[in-house]
Amino acid sequence: MSMSLDATVIKEQIRRFGADFVGIADAAGFLNPGYTGNRPQDFMPGIRSVIVIGVVIPKGCVQPLPKGRPEYTNTLMAGTATLRVIAFRIARDLEKQGYQSALVPTEGSEFGMWYADMETLRADISLKYAAWLAGLGAYGLNQLLITRETGPRIRMTAILTDAPLDADHPTEETLVRSECSACQRCVKACPVGALFADGTIRPQACRDYMFSTLGGLRCGMCIRVCPL
Repeated sequence: MSMSLDATVIKEQIRRFGADFVGIADAAGFLNPGYTGNRPQDFMPGIRSVIVIGVVIPKGCVQPLPKGRPEYTNTLMAGTATLRVIAFRIARDLEKQGYQSALVPTEGSEFGMWYADMETLRADISLKYAAWLAGLGAYGLNQLLITRETGPRIRMTAILTDAPLDADHPTEETLVRSECSACQRCVKACPVGALFADGTIRPQACRDYMFSTLGGLRCGMCIRVCPL
């Protein structure tokens, strides 16, 4: 059964399918001069909305880190698989109603394929920026989205669509959480010194550690030590 083109109805359907949170960003927000990442308009010129969908990662796979990285990585991938199924069903329903839709990759790399730029680790669009626009949280010094409810312990995907949906709005005044400047636990915990107190990151160091040192397993230490 297809959905009514109503933002509230769509959000309820997404939650029924198993998502823990959802928000809708106005795609025009990616045209803000302060945003320097890739824009969804380059992929879908007629885009109107970005539906951000997320699930919470269980604490049980995060707290033992750095032990249990296979379990941690597998749990992340299970979250990714869950999000793909939810997003695909919603995208198909939107297209049945005459609106174009496409799914944003959740992984930077997977199954031998790279979705993101191998040097910058920058994806076609920033899921984190879309989530900030949709009022779901703000950035941390670990370059991850920090939510009020579960900190950075989340996985996200998004649907790009030309459906004109009522958008949510940022609930954080700034992109970076104010608490992070006085904390810096993630900066100190990074095993390769990829994070810095000024909010910058050396993505190549993070990439090389995960895919050379850890053989493709995810690190997770910046999530493990975050007190939020």
